[in-house]
Amino acid sequence: MIPDRIIEQDTLRSDGSRASVEVRIPWYRALPASCIAGAALTIDGVAAPVETLRWEMNGRTFSFADMVDDTDEWWFPVDSAVLSGDLEIDPAADHEVSVDLTLYIPYIVIGDDEVLHIEERDSKTMKAVTA
Repeated sequence: MIPDRIIEQDTLRSDGSRASVEVRIPWYRALPASCIAGAALTIDGVAAPVETLRWEMNGRTFSFADMVDDTDEWWFPVDSAVLSGDLEIDPAADHEVSVDLTLYIPYIVIGDDEVLHIEERDSKTMKAVTA
């Protein structure tokens, strides 16, 4: 719904072997962690390996498998989450950062035992800040 605001501008960080970026929910209401079905982080056309992706919100870090049944943690529209993965990048260069998000909207039922599923993507160009 609001894909051009997923990536927070100028939030790309790198510690040499790992990159991260702050992301905002592309929906107008809060969602529990269990509704964050997945994400992808791509920098300069190179995708972070899926098994290295981590999601941080509310001061806690999760793998996507950790969040499948988690209804205690919530992602709120006013809060940024951090998506990170194993990617080496040059901190001095401009980078094309892309984030893909897959979310389930549990309160919009579209069929028998099926809820709305949205996939959104945002891309921005920015320099990295060394962590």
